[in-house]
Amino acid sequence: MVRIQRRKLLASCLCVTATVFLLVTLQVMVELGKFERKEFKSSSLQDGHTKMEEAPTHLNSFLKKEGLTFNRKRKWELDSYPIMLWWSPLTGETGRLGQCGADACFFTINRTYLHHHMTKAFLFYGTDFNIDSLPLPRKAHHDWAVFHEESPKNNYKLFHKPVITLFNYTATFSRHSHLPLTTQYLESIEVLKSLRYLVPLQSKNKLRKRLAPLVYVQSDCDPPSDRDSYVRELMTYIEVDSYGECLRNKDLPQQLKNPASMDADGFYRIIAQYKFILAFENAVCDDYITEKFWRPLKLGVVPVYYGSPSITDWLPSNKSAILVSEFSHPRELASYIRRLDSDDRLYEAYVEWKLKGEISNQRLLTALRERKWGVQDVNQDNYIDAFECMVCTKVWANIRLQEKGLPPKRWEAEDTHLSCPEPTVFAFSPLRTPPLSSLREMWISSFEQSKKEAQALRWLVDRNQNFSSQEFWGLVFKD
Repeated sequence: MVRIQRRKLLASCLCVTATVFLLVTLQVMVELGKFERKEFKSSSLQDGHTKMEEAPTHLNSFLKKEGLTFNRKRKWELDSYPIMLWWSPLTGETGRLGQCGADACFFTINRTYLHHHMTKAFLFYGTDFNIDSLPLPRKAHHDWAVFHEESPKNNYKLFHKPVITLFNYTATFSRHSHLPLTTQYLESIEVLKSLRYLVPLQSKNKLRKRLAPLVYVQSDCDPPSDRDSYVRELMTYIEVDSYGECLRNKDLPQQLKNPASMDADGFYRIIAQYKFILAFENAVCDDYITEKFWRPLKLGVVPVYYGSPSITDWLPSNKSAILVSEFSHPRELASYIRRLDSDDRLYEAYVEWKLKGEISNQRLLTALRERKWGVQDVNQDNYIDAFECMVCTKVWANIRLQEKGLPPKRWEAEDTHLSCPEPTVFAFSPLRTPPLSSLREMWISSFEQSKKEAQALRWLVDRNQNFSSQEFWGLVFKD
C-alpha cells in the first residue's frame, strides 16, 4: 500500500512538473514573439560591426500593418512575388508578404535574398545609409529606394546630388520627393482647429505676471541651424523662459523632464499658457518642418519660427506665425513681440484663424487630403507602409510592361528630393557673440567634407564593384 501511495505521489509530481514546464515554455514563446515583432534599426559601431536598437520613438508610433500569412510549406510561391529587401533593417521583419492594393510583394531584411532572381528593389533608411556595406554589384533590374524623414545632421552626404540621385525612389520631407513626408508631424486638420488646449488671451495676460512672453524648449544644443546663438542674443532684449538643456533658466516638473514627455498632456498645458514660443528647427531646409512648428499651432500659441525657407507655403493662414527671417536682428524681433504682447488686438490677429477654425491654405489642405498615409491613425497605413507599397507598385508596373514586351520605366531621384544649403552661423555684436564652439564649427566642416564623401561614393558605386572603407576614405582625402 505504501509503495502504491509513493507511486501516486511520484506521478502527481511528474504531472505538476510537466505542467509548469509547458507554462514556462509557452511564456517564453510569447515573449520571443513579442521580441520578433519589435521594430529595429541598425546603428554603426566604431569597430565596423552593427548593433540592433529599437527604432526611434517617432517611428515606433507607427504601427506596422499585418502582412499576408507566409507558410514555409508554400515557399515556392515566393517566385511569384517581387522581393523588396530592406538593406537597412528598419522594420526587423525577416519575411512578410505585404498586400499593396492589387499587388503583393515580399518584404524582408534577410540579406540572403541578395542574389535571388526575384529581388527587385533594395530599401534604405537614410540615417543608416553608409559605405560599409552596399548591395554591389548592382544589377540592371535592381532599384534602390531611400526613406529619410530626418534632418541633414543625421547623414549629410545624402543631401548632395551625387548620392541622392543614386536612388530610383524617394520618401523624404521634400514636396518634390516621390512620396513627400512634409506633413509627417501633423495628424490632421482637426487637431489644428481644436481648442482643447487653448488658453484664453485674458488668462494669458494674467499669467504674464509670472511667465515670460516667450518660451523656448530645446535639449539638442548647437545644431546646424545655430538656433541657440540667435536665442541667446534675443534674450538680451526680451525675457524668455527656457526649459530645455539649452540656455535653461526655468525647470519643468520632475515628471516632465524626460524628452519623451514632450507630447504629454502636462507638458502641453504648461506650453499653452504662453503667448509665443520660439520654434527653431535644427536645420534650415526647404519643407523640413517638424513638431516644433505644428505643436504650438495645435496648442494655440503663436510660433516664432526659424527653419524651412518655404514655411509660408505651409502656414494655416497668412497670419499664423511670426517669421524670424523677416527681421534683420533679434533686437527688431524683440521689439515686435513686445508690441504684440501689449496690444490684444494685434496679438489676436495671429490666432484668429484658430478661434474661427478657418484654414485658408489650400496647399496644406490638399496635402493632408491626398497623402496616402496617416499619423498615429490605426485606420490608415503609416508612412513606412506607404513607402513600401509605393516601391512595390512601381516595380509591378515595370514587370507588366516587360511582360508586354515594352521597356521598363526608369525612375530616378533628383537633387530637389533631398537638398539643404550649407549651414551658417549667426553674426551679431562681437561683444556678445560667444566664440564658435567645437560643435558649431563641426557642422560647417562636416558639410564640406560630406561633399567630398558624396563624390567619392558616387564614383565607387558607378564603378559597380564592392569596395573597402580604406578605398573610400582614400578617395575622400585624395587631394
